[in-house]
Amino acid sequence: MSTTESTHKLRGATALPLRSLAIAVPQVRVTRRSLQVVLGLFWLLDGGLQFQPFMLRASFARNVLAPVGDGQPQFVAGPVHWAANLIAAHPVAWDVPFASIQVLLGLGMLFPRTVRLALAASLPWAVGVWLLGEGLSGLASGNASLITGMPGSVVIYGVLALAAWPQRGRSDVPPARWLPLVWAAFWIGAAVLQLLPMNNSGADVSSAILAFGGPSWLASFQASLAGWVSHHGLATVVVLVAVEALIGLAALSRRTVAASAAVGLLAFLAIWVVGQDFGQLYTGQATDPNTALIATVMAGALLAGYYRRPREYADRLQRRT
Repeated sequence: MSTTESTHKLRGATALPLRSLAIAVPQVRVTRRSLQVVLGLFWLLDGGLQFQPFMLRASFARNVLAPVGDGQPQFVAGPVHWAANLIAAHPVAWDVPFASIQVLLGLGMLFPRTVRLALAASLPWAVGVWLLGEGLSGLASGNASLITGMPGSVVIYGVLALAAWPQRGRSDVPPARWLPLVWAAFWIGAAVLQLLPMNNSGADVSSAILAFGGPSWLASFQASLAGWVSHHGLATVVVLVAVEALIGLAALSRRTVAASAAVGLLAFLAIWVVGQDFGQLYTGQATDPNTALIATVMAGALLAGYYRRPREYADRLQRRT
């Protein structure tokens, strides 16, 4: 057998598994339009939740909104308590327009002709909800963490709205290239917050796990986990900080951004179930599905961008051989 023939056979043997990989890996393509539709569905969900009977009573403002400002600095607590008192006085008159706006934002993002207007309108609305409805997600108080929902659902909504903004009038292009940087900042920021005095003990982490409660079949597991965390506080905090920091740092490299997105996606799903109690969607008092679920959309966008590259590489290799 000649050297040339051997080389060609070796190339063919190498190309075959790459071609198989290209076929096996699904051609997932996430565009700005994809994000617009998903984001629109989330806004529709939020609007629908805001129409729940509980939201039309003064108890929503007193038992859900007002406590958000408790323990916060005055520049956060003041506006939150003002808004809660205002809504408690006339809950239906305020809640119905609020819910309608969110439904309109969602519908606007589902139709290409109105998507720009809906995305633009969602940004100031998200800022208002973040301050008055979420109290900056507790960031100003120093006790915010991933488990309790930092940095807030509407912050992720705003990030995705910017990442999905049409580029030169087109929405069939990939999301903004800076999305991995936001993902990295998100996780590194979570690691920093976990080290703060109000978060860096086993008791703090166990309290965060039990903060939302849970259905009976989940509550026993949460209680057991919280008890274990309380007895292994230092180890738990060290592992949490290390994992959060590594996920964030991995997102800064193209070679490891997929691993960062995959691990982050699994972590968010676990947090959404165990820590955030499915966003308490079944209680009739949830205003949104909480941060962890919407954050998985960002992870999915990063993963889809990664999976395109192996197939493109395999296609180029196939053309060469």
